[in-house]
Amino acid sequence: MNFLDTNGVKDLVLLEPKVFGDDRGYFFESWNRELFAAVGISKVFVQDNQSRSQRGVLRGLHYQTRYTQGKLVRVISGEVFDVAVDLRKNSSSYGKWFATILSEHNKRIFWIPPGFAHGFLVLSETADLVYKCTRKYSPKHNVCIRWDDPDLNIQWPMQPNSLSAKDSAGILFKDAPKF
Repeated sequence: MNFLDTNGVKDLVLLEPKVFGDDRGYFFESWNRELFAAVGISKVFVQDNQSRSQRGVLRGLHYQTRYTQGKLVRVISGEVFDVAVDLRKNSSSYGKWFATILSEHNKRIFWIPPGFAHGFLVLSETADLVYKCTRKYSPKHNVCIRWDDPDLNIQWPMQPNSLSAKDSAGILFKDAPKF
């Protein structure tokens, strides 16, 4: 497995698996407890999620104030621009964001630890994401930061054409609860 740079955003891990392929198809490990623990991903996962979205759909930036979730994210079909924002006040990368392209072609795996907001924008016609979570979803503790927050200034590759009501009503980073 190759470990890729996350521009100094502390504790994020971007993994590029070794893919073994031939004319029959391919194989790779998307989760290996021992290997991942060696790079600090030793959480217990309690829930797997899968979502499908259309081109231009933006989901996020979401996080939970209690029962904080770590997420191990990958795309099994299509392509997304995936973003994590550090909300940990005592972190050297507090308020910084990192984005990467996750796709069925690059097969990259993105570890987003607890204390980060997460979101993505679909770049392909459709995209299917799968992600392992360290805690169950808690709607009562869910917060959404505006995707276009001026203080974060995330450089999205295109304008979204579809937002949920929750995502449209996101709050500003400066007003969001932090860790």
